Amino acid sequence: MERPRRGLIVREPYASWIVEGRKTWEIRKHPTRVRGPIGIITGGRLIGEVEVADVLGPFSARELKAHEAKHRAGGFLEAYAQGRPLWAWVLKNPRRYEKPLPVPPRKGRRMWVDLSDVWPAAPPTREKEG
Repeated sequence: MERPRRGLIVREPYASWIVEGRKTWEIRKHPTRVRGPIGIITGGRLIGEVEVADVLGPFSARELKAHEAKHRAGGFLEAYAQGRPLWAWVLKNPRRYEKPLPVPPRKGRRMWVDLSDVWPAAPPTREKEG
């Protein structure tokens, strides 16, 4: 898989669940045209990567309750949606990095982060699969 060029900021515990493969839908208020590998950033560190394979929706928070095992958001969805439609970003091929990489702080509130200045000369070491 190619290196992600952008990273998504995600709160814990959701970020860890994504790179561990336990959370396969990321619920957002907007769809995305992004497909392919993205980094997962939490607490100022790039902890792994995943591929955005598709975007489904729009859904109501109530409709998403039937998919709890995929998004793991629980009762949080109603408050997050505030009556608006939600989108499920379908994730696959998660990988947690053995050693998270620091991500330089960016000014302002952001969802996407440019990762072009994060990568060392060699790719990060990944946990063995299997």
